[in-house]
Amino acid sequence: MGQPAHDAPTDGAARHRVYLDAGGRAPVHPAGRAAYDAALAEGWADPRRLHAEGRRARLLLEQAREALAAELGCRTPEVHLAPSHTAALHAAVRGLARGRRRTGRGVVASAVERAAVLAAGRWVAEDTLTVVPVDRVGRVDLDAWRGAVTSPGVALAALQHANGEVGTVQPVEAAHEAARSAGVPLIVDAGASVGHVALPAVWDVLAADPGDWGAPAGVGVLAIRSSVRAVPDAPEDEDAWFPGGVSVPAAFAAAVSLRAVLAEREAADARRRAAVERIRAAAATVPDVDVAGDADARLPHVLTFSCLYVDGEAIVGELDRRGFAVGSGSACTSSALEPSHVLAAMGVLTHGNVRLALPVDVRDDDVDRFCAALPEAVAAVRDAAGVVGL
Repeated sequence: MGQPAHDAPTDGAARHRVYLDAGGRAPVHPAGRAAYDAALAEGWADPRRLHAEGRRARLLLEQAREALAAELGCRTPEVHLAPSHTAALHAAVRGLARGRRRTGRGVVASAVERAAVLAAGRWVAEDTLTVVPVDRVGRVDLDAWRGAVTSPGVALAALQHANGEVGTVQPVEAAHEAARSAGVPLIVDAGASVGHVALPAVWDVLAADPGDWGAPAGVGVLAIRSSVRAVPDAPEDEDAWFPGGVSVPAAFAAAVSLRAVLAEREAADARRRAAVERIRAAAATVPDVDVAGDADARLPHVLTFSCLYVDGEAIVGELDRRGFAVGSGSACTSSALEPSHVLAAMGVLTHGNVRLALPVDVRDDDVDRFCAALPEAVAAVRDAAGVVGL
């Protein structure tokens, strides 16, 4: 933010760029940037080597794991560093499936899990992936969940802590209790929630995404309780879970930025919840717009709404022309304009989807400008498509 838009309208409608698509790729936190630079100077060497430079890099890596473990509420040996959040989720599903292959191949997951989880579930389970439905706000059906995890041959279950597309927080504690009673380990995808809300008190495997809380790209976090039977599904390597290791500066910056974000979370929570409420209210005033997700039990910074008679690419382009960077389509696929499987599972409108994830430094005046620009942008796209007055 703060830089002139290269393609800004000549009428001055966009004085500067406003980034509202921080889900999974938040602006780097100043503490993370400083930590990354410092680690580049001290931790650039291969941490596997025995010389002094390698030992310094190894020390930084271990300090990062220790700090992350403390913030996630687990032991340091239980934390594994992955090259990305997707890699962490894939490894979690594959590792549990391999470790529990004598139990069966069944995988249970909610219908609104990330595409990475569903793809990994299909890959290991083949025709034994059970997708549990959700209600219209995206919350998992607990009765259906209980029935699914108690079915014979279930090796593992996966449930996100909160949905990164609509913001709805899931009943993880109740889902974990049902899975534990059935002897099924639960993978909790906390990629959209770590750094934003308090973590659930119970989980067996947890995946976190540093890029979502403002760390540089290049690292993911996978925590596996020592009581869980999981076996790495990869060729033998010194790092059994993620062969080749990860960037030391990225790992160190992830730990430092998380500590900084958590220290600021209470103030950021209040500001961003208030901003989301204003945007929800503004979106609700636009004709034929459907605001998705739970209005109360949700992440403080995430919001999705869909506009009838509007193409997703067109509305994203119009808002971008006015200086606002927003997302559209599924938040977890490589093709950002594919219809959202999350909204489809919820049974809500998927046309003209606009997805917002507010960064921690979002400005009140920029939120006000977005609320004012939104009705105009939707009207402009509908007018260009010739669907005004339908």
